[in-house]
Amino acid sequence: MISSIAELIADRMVTMPAGERRAAQTLIANYPLIGLKTVAEFSAAAGVSSPTILRFVSRLGFQNYPEFQSTLQDELAAQLQSPASRTLNPPSPGSSAVSPMLEATLENMRETFRHLSDKQLADIVTRLADRRGKTFLIGGRFTDPLARYMAAHLAVIQPDVYHLVGQESMWRDRLIDMGKRDVLVIFDIRRYQDSLIRFAEKAHQRGVQIVLFTDQWLSPIARFARHVIAGRTAVPSAWDSSAALFVVAEALIGAVTRQLEPDGTRRIREMESLR
Repeated sequence: MISSIAELIADRMVTMPAGERRAAQTLIANYPLIGLKTVAEFSAAAGVSSPTILRFVSRLGFQNYPEFQSTLQDELAAQLQSPASRTLNPPSPGSSAVSPMLEATLENMRETFRHLSDKQLADIVTRLADRRGKTFLIGGRFTDPLARYMAAHLAVIQPDVYHLVGQESMWRDRLIDMGKRDVLVIFDIRRYQDSLIRFAEKAHQRGVQIVLFTDQWLSPIARFARHVIAGRTAVPSAWDSSAALFVVAEALIGAVTRQLEPDGTRRIREMESLR
Protein backbone atom coordinates (compact mmCIF):
# COMPACT_ATOMS: atom_id res chain seq x y z
CA MET A 1 0.00 0.00 0.00
CA ILE A 2 1.25 3.48 -0.86
CA SER A 3 1.46 5.71 2.19
CA SER A 4 -0.40 9.01 2.15
CA ILE A 5 1.60 12.18 2.64
CA ALA A 6 0.05 12.58 6.09
CA GLU A 7 1.32 9.11 6.99
CA LEU A 8 4.78 9.88 5.62
CA ILE A 9 4.88 12.99 7.81
CA ALA A 10 3.86 10.99 10.88
CA ASP A 11 6.64 8.47 10.17
CA ARG A 12 9.39 11.06 9.62
CA MET A 13 8.45 14.01 11.82
CA VAL A 14 10.91 13.04 14.58
CA THR A 15 13.84 13.18 12.12
CA MET A 16 12.96 16.64 10.77
CA PRO A 17 14.85 19.78 11.79
CA ALA A 18 12.77 22.65 13.19
CA GLY A 19 12.11 24.39 9.86
CA GLU A 20 10.86 21.23 8.18
CA ARG A 21 8.67 20.44 11.20
CA ARG A 22 7.04 23.85 10.78
CA ALA A 23 6.42 23.04 7.13
CA ALA A 24 4.90 19.69 8.11
CA GLN A 25 2.68 21.25 10.77
CA THR A 26 1.51 23.92 8.34
CA LEU A 27 0.60 21.29 5.76
CA ILE A 28 -1.29 19.15 8.28
CA ALA A 29 -3.19 22.20 9.52
CA ASN A 30 -4.22 23.11 5.95
CA TYR A 31 -4.28 19.65 4.37
CA PRO A 32 -3.88 19.26 1.47
CA LEU A 33 -4.55 22.70 0.00
CA ILE A 34 -1.46 24.57 1.21
CA GLY A 35 0.70 21.97 -0.55
CA LEU A 36 -1.05 22.73 -3.84
CA LYS A 37 0.16 26.34 -3.76
CA THR A 38 3.53 27.50 -5.07
CA VAL A 39 6.71 26.88 -3.12
CA ALA A 40 6.86 30.59 -2.31
CA GLU A 41 3.29 30.64 -0.98
CA PHE A 42 3.85 27.45 1.05
CA SER A 43 7.07 28.83 2.54
CA ALA A 44 5.42 32.13 3.44
CA ALA A 45 2.55 30.34 5.20
CA ALA A 46 4.99 28.17 7.16
CA GLY A 47 7.37 31.02 7.94
CA VAL A 48 10.36 29.18 6.47
CA SER A 49 12.51 29.55 3.37
CA SER A 50 11.69 28.05 -0.02
CA PRO A 51 14.75 25.73 0.15
CA THR A 52 13.37 24.40 3.47
CA ILE A 53 10.11 23.48 1.74
CA LEU A 54 12.04 21.66 -0.98
CA ARG A 55 14.13 19.78 1.62
CA PHE A 56 10.90 18.85 3.43
CA VAL A 57 9.43 17.47 0.19
CA SER A 58 12.63 15.54 -0.49
CA ARG A 59 12.62 14.06 3.02
CA LEU A 60 9.16 12.66 2.29
CA GLY A 61 10.64 10.78 -0.66
CA PHE A 62 9.63 12.95 -3.61
CA GLN A 63 12.02 13.80 -6.43
CA ASN A 64 10.65 17.31 -6.87
CA TYR A 65 7.82 19.66 -5.92
CA PRO A 66 5.57 18.83 -8.94
CA GLU A 67 5.66 15.13 -7.98
CA PHE A 68 4.69 16.06 -4.43
CA GLN A 69 1.79 18.19 -5.72
CA SER A 70 0.62 15.46 -8.10
CA THR A 71 0.32 13.07 -5.16
CA LEU A 72 -1.62 15.65 -3.17
CA GLN A 73 -3.98 16.15 -6.11
CA ASP A 74 -4.61 12.39 -6.27
CA GLU A 75 -5.32 12.37 -2.54
CA LEU A 76 -7.73 15.29 -2.89
CA ALA A 77 -9.60 13.44 -5.63
CA ALA A 78 -9.83 10.34 -3.41
CA GLN A 79 -10.97 12.50 -0.49
CA LEU A 80 -13.92 13.82 -2.50
CA GLN A 81 -15.11 10.47 -3.82
CA SER A 82 -18.69 9.46 -3.13
CA PRO A 83 -19.75 5.79 -2.74
CA ALA A 84 -21.31 5.97 -6.22
CA SER A 85 -17.99 6.92 -7.82
CA ARG A 86 -15.90 4.06 -6.42
CA THR A 87 -15.13 1.28 -8.86
CA LEU A 88 -16.03 -2.14 -7.57
CA ASN A 89 -14.25 -5.15 -9.02
CA PRO A 90 -16.46 -8.26 -8.92
CA PRO A 91 -14.88 -11.35 -7.34
CA SER A 92 -13.24 -13.71 -9.79
CA PRO A 93 -15.07 -16.99 -10.53
CA GLY A 94 -14.67 -19.49 -7.73
CA SER A 95 -13.30 -16.94 -5.24
CA SER A 96 -14.96 -15.89 -2.02
CA ALA A 97 -16.92 -12.64 -2.11
CA VAL A 98 -15.76 -11.94 1.47
CA SER A 99 -12.04 -12.71 1.18
CA PRO A 100 -10.91 -9.45 -0.54
CA MET A 101 -12.81 -7.43 2.05
CA LEU A 102 -11.25 -9.37 4.91
CA GLU A 103 -7.73 -9.01 3.53
CA ALA A 104 -8.18 -5.29 2.94
CA THR A 105 -9.56 -4.77 6.45
CA LEU A 106 -6.66 -6.64 8.07
CA GLU A 107 -4.19 -4.65 5.98
CA ASN A 108 -5.90 -1.42 7.04
CA MET A 109 -5.40 -2.35 10.68
CA ARG A 110 -1.73 -3.20 10.18
CA GLU A 111 -1.04 0.01 8.24
CA THR A 112 -2.94 2.16 10.72
CA PHE A 113 -0.91 0.94 13.69
CA ARG A 114 2.33 1.07 11.69
CA HIS A 115 1.92 4.83 11.35
CA LEU A 116 0.95 5.40 15.01
CA SER A 117 3.81 6.01 17.42
CA ASP A 118 3.83 4.72 20.98
CA LYS A 119 4.36 8.29 22.18
CA GLN A 120 1.30 9.56 20.34
CA LEU A 121 -0.89 6.82 21.79
CA ALA A 122 0.57 7.35 25.28
CA ASP A 123 -0.11 11.11 25.09
CA ILE A 124 -3.73 10.48 24.12
CA VAL A 125 -4.17 7.96 26.93
CA THR A 126 -2.76 10.45 29.44
CA ARG A 127 -5.16 13.10 28.23
CA LEU A 128 -8.20 10.81 28.32
CA ALA A 129 -7.29 9.59 31.82
CA ASP A 130 -6.91 13.10 33.24
CA ARG A 131 -9.60 13.40 35.92
CA ARG A 132 -9.37 17.21 36.08
CA GLY A 133 -11.44 17.66 32.94
CA LYS A 134 -14.47 16.29 31.12
CA THR A 135 -14.48 14.08 28.04
CA PHE A 136 -16.94 14.62 25.18
CA LEU A 137 -17.27 12.28 22.18
CA ILE A 138 -19.06 12.70 18.86
CA GLY A 139 -19.03 11.21 15.38
CA GLY A 140 -20.47 11.67 11.92
CA ARG A 141 -23.27 9.95 10.06
CA PHE A 142 -21.49 6.59 9.88
CA THR A 143 -18.87 6.99 12.63
CA ASP A 144 -20.99 8.09 15.57
CA PRO A 145 -21.48 4.45 16.69
CA LEU A 146 -17.73 4.41 17.41
CA ALA A 147 -18.08 7.54 19.54
CA ARG A 148 -21.00 6.02 21.41
CA TYR A 149 -19.11 2.75 21.97
CA MET A 150 -16.01 4.51 23.29
CA ALA A 151 -18.06 6.82 25.52
CA ALA A 152 -19.97 3.88 27.02
CA HIS A 153 -16.72 2.23 28.13
CA LEU A 154 -14.97 5.36 29.38
CA ALA A 155 -18.06 6.35 31.39
CA VAL A 156 -17.79 3.11 33.37
CA ILE A 157 -14.25 3.78 34.59
CA GLN A 158 -14.43 7.56 35.15
CA PRO A 159 -17.01 10.31 35.67
CA ASP A 160 -17.76 13.25 33.37
CA VAL A 161 -17.82 11.36 30.06
CA TYR A 162 -20.50 12.48 27.60
CA HIS A 163 -21.59 11.24 24.18
CA LEU A 164 -23.03 14.17 22.22
CA VAL A 165 -26.19 13.27 20.32
CA GLY A 166 -29.05 14.97 18.54
CA GLN A 167 -29.02 18.02 16.30
CA GLU A 168 -26.12 20.40 15.80
CA SER A 169 -27.83 23.08 17.90
CA MET A 170 -27.78 20.67 20.85
CA TRP A 171 -24.03 20.13 20.49
CA ARG A 172 -23.48 23.89 20.45
CA ASP A 173 -25.40 24.22 23.70
CA ARG A 174 -22.85 21.91 25.33
CA LEU A 175 -20.00 24.26 24.37
CA ILE A 176 -20.87 26.33 27.44
CA ASP A 177 -19.66 23.38 29.54
CA MET A 178 -16.36 22.97 27.67
CA GLY A 179 -13.05 24.56 28.58
CA LYS A 180 -9.28 24.21 28.47
CA ARG A 181 -9.15 21.18 30.74
CA ASP A 182 -11.62 19.21 28.63
CA VAL A 183 -11.09 16.89 25.68
CA LEU A 184 -13.33 16.41 22.66
CA VAL A 185 -12.97 13.15 20.72
CA ILE A 186 -14.29 13.41 17.15
CA PHE A 187 -14.70 10.67 14.54
CA ASP A 188 -14.87 12.04 10.97
CA ILE A 189 -14.03 10.25 7.72
CA ARG A 190 -14.64 11.16 4.07
CA ARG A 191 -16.83 12.80 2.94
CA TYR A 192 -16.29 15.04 5.91
CA GLN A 193 -19.26 16.44 7.80
CA ASP A 194 -19.58 20.23 7.73
CA SER A 195 -21.47 20.35 11.02
CA LEU A 196 -18.62 18.55 12.81
CA ILE A 197 -16.05 20.94 11.29
CA ARG A 198 -18.02 23.96 12.54
CA PHE A 199 -18.41 22.41 15.99
CA ALA A 200 -14.70 21.53 16.22
CA GLU A 201 -13.74 25.09 15.35
CA LYS A 202 -15.98 26.50 18.10
CA ALA A 203 -14.59 24.02 20.64
CA HIS A 204 -11.03 24.87 19.59
CA GLN A 205 -11.74 28.57 20.12
CA ARG A 206 -12.71 27.73 23.71
CA GLY A 207 -9.38 25.96 24.25
CA VAL A 208 -10.81 22.42 24.23
CA GLN A 209 -8.21 19.78 23.33
CA ILE A 210 -9.43 17.81 20.33
CA VAL A 211 -8.52 14.21 19.53
CA LEU A 212 -9.47 13.42 15.93
CA PHE A 213 -10.07 9.95 14.49
CA THR A 214 -10.03 10.34 10.70
CA ASP A 215 -8.85 8.63 7.52
CA GLN A 216 -5.52 8.81 5.71
CA TRP A 217 -6.66 11.89 3.73
CA LEU A 218 -7.37 13.90 6.92
CA SER A 219 -10.61 15.63 7.84
CA PRO A 220 -10.33 19.45 7.85
CA ILE A 221 -10.82 19.13 11.61
CA ALA A 222 -7.10 18.22 11.73
CA ARG A 223 -6.28 21.95 11.74
CA PHE A 224 -7.97 22.25 15.15
CA ALA A 225 -6.83 18.95 16.68
CA ARG A 226 -4.13 18.41 19.29
CA HIS A 227 -3.90 14.73 18.30
CA VAL A 228 -4.78 13.16 14.94
CA ILE A 229 -5.25 9.43 14.42
CA ALA A 230 -5.26 8.83 10.65
CA GLY A 231 -6.59 5.33 10.05
CA ARG A 232 -6.86 3.37 6.84
CA THR A 233 -10.49 3.12 5.71
CA ALA A 234 -10.49 2.19 1.99
CA VAL A 235 -11.72 -1.32 1.13
CA PRO A 236 -13.07 -3.00 -2.04
CA SER A 237 -16.56 -1.67 -1.41
CA ALA A 238 -18.68 1.36 -2.15
CA TRP A 239 -18.36 2.12 1.56
CA ASP A 240 -15.35 2.96 3.68
CA SER A 241 -14.52 0.74 6.64
CA SER A 242 -14.20 2.04 10.21
CA ALA A 243 -12.74 -1.25 11.46
CA ALA A 244 -9.19 0.08 11.92
CA LEU A 245 -10.42 3.13 13.83
CA PHE A 246 -12.58 0.85 15.99
CA VAL A 247 -9.53 -1.23 16.94
CA VAL A 248 -7.55 1.93 17.81
CA ALA A 249 -10.47 3.06 19.98
CA GLU A 250 -10.50 -0.30 21.76
CA ALA A 251 -6.74 -0.14 22.31
CA LEU A 252 -7.13 3.30 23.89
CA ILE A 253 -10.04 2.13 26.06
CA GLY A 254 -7.89 -0.72 27.39
CA ALA A 255 -4.91 1.55 28.05
CA VAL A 256 -7.01 4.20 29.83
CA THR A 257 -8.58 1.47 31.97
CA ARG A 258 -5.14 0.27 33.03
CA GLN A 259 -3.95 3.81 33.75
CA LEU A 260 -6.94 4.53 35.98
CA GLU A 261 -6.47 1.47 38.15
CA PRO A 262 -7.22 1.00 41.03
CA ASP A 263 -9.78 3.85 41.04
CA GLY A 264 -11.44 2.51 37.92
CA THR A 265 -11.71 -0.95 39.46
CA ARG A 266 -13.35 0.46 42.59
CA ARG A 267 -15.77 2.41 40.42
CA ILE A 268 -16.70 -0.71 38.44
CA ARG A 269 -17.25 -2.72 41.67
CA GLU A 270 -19.42 0.00 43.16
CA MET A 271 -21.38 0.23 39.93
CA GLU A 272 -21.94 -3.52 39.97
CA SER A 273 -23.17 -3.36 43.57
CA LEU A 274 -25.85 -0.87 42.52
CA ARG A 275 -27.33 -3.17 39.89
